[in-house]
Amino acid sequence: MPVKIRLSRQGKKGYPFYHIVVADSRAPRDGRYIERLGIYNPNTNPATVEFDFDRALDWLQKGAQPTDTTRSILSKKGVMIKKHLLEGVAKGAFSIEVAEQKFQAWLLGKESQISAEKDKISKAKDSDLKERLSAESKVREAKAQAIAKKLADAVATEAPAAEEGNSDAVAE
Repeated sequence: MPVKIRLSRQGKKGYPFYHIVVADSRAPRDGRYIERLGIYNPNTNPATVEFDFDRALDWLQKGAQPTDTTRSILSKKGVMIKKHLLEGVAKGAFSIEVAEQKFQAWLLGKESQISAEKDKISKAKDSDLKERLSAESKVREAKAQAIAKKLADAVATEAPAAEEGNSDAVAE
């Protein structure tokens, strides 16, 4: 029975949410599965991924084949590199301690990459907010000046009319 690690679609129309599952390759996409490993939510920025790292690694070592998207997700979280390092240990290329050191170094680099991306996104949001606020304040000032001009024109046209009305009343 060929086993795949793949995504099972959930959520409403236009707002997908996925479960990362281990399933028989002959089963339908959203149908029966062997084990649910976690979730993947592409609607957040950056995408939210939560899954059982050890179970995913165990299934990969047993021979389960990930789909392209799932392989990308597992690679970004480090499961694929951990599998690769453990295969190197099994072949005798290096010891388990060296493999663990390499994996920890990779994790530190990946965490710094992710934090830099989150900082970039938050800075972009802040600058966009500042730009929109400044544009809104300029529009507000222009409207205030237009209203002040209209009021000044109205006062200027009413003042001569009021003087004419007062001079008529004085003349009577």
